[in-house]
Amino acid sequence: MATKLLRFSPGTTHIHRSITTSSRALYRAPATSRAATSSLKAPINHTAIRAYSKRNMSVDGIDAWKQRPPYSIHKPEEHFQARYNGSCHCGKVTYQLSREKPLDAKYCHCTTCQVLHGSPLQWAAIFHKEDINFTNGHHDLTWYESVEKTTVHKLPCKVTCSYCRTPIMDEGRNMILLYPALIKFESAEDKKNFEPTCHMFYSQRVIDVPDGKPKWTGLNESSERMEESPVELKRKRDDVYHEHALDRDHKEHRQNQVKEQESMMNGK
Repeated sequence: MATKLLRFSPGTTHIHRSITTSSRALYRAPATSRAATSSLKAPINHTAIRAYSKRNMSVDGIDAWKQRPPYSIHKPEEHFQARYNGSCHCGKVTYQLSREKPLDAKYCHCTTCQVLHGSPLQWAAIFHKEDINFTNGHHDLTWYESVEKTTVHKLPCKVTCSYCRTPIMDEGRNMILLYPALIKFESAEDKKNFEPTCHMFYSQRVIDVPDGKPKWTGLNESSERMEESPVELKRKRDDVYHEHALDRDHKEHRQNQVKEQESMMNGK
């Protein structure tokens, strides 16, 4: 039986179809036979196909996301100044950051982050999509959209290395949330630039974090701010107690010094 293999041009997704002599005969069958055969198939939603293609494919057939930030490679004329370097666990995905400090950095305690990261919380730093420049492996990434549980590139979504599965970032519609644990900090001062300012979704926490930072039931500034936990209250009381104790000891020591000096002067 004769077989013909069709290949689409490079740059597009390769689609291989085997068309046999008998299958070609179907397209030459009478209209009544074709109608009967087509009635057994589900109708093709051409509108949906065109919409998907427009959203995910560029004119030349390459996936459009590869041509947009944060995945597009910065050109030399853009004068991208690399400030930090980061990578996944296996090293196949590497990137640079140009901004000295993130727009903000937070701890997230939501249950989704707990499950997907296998950790009590997530440490995330917010950047503009143009602040990152992938130097390797940015076409070998996988996505996961947690609402519909799909691996289609649908925003917002989780982005991971397709080889070692290291979480790389959360890609939002306008910003990206990077994970500072992947960044190779060269000094303690650099790491301090990524110090979190608050805790989000603290009501879903699995551990208390008595660090004195603001804690919100949901998103910061748009949810209810939580009272200090008993652990934090105790820590604050202890800090106040030790501060007062140090002040008292300092005063007593100073008074003893004064008395000693007065005694020495009187002795003369």
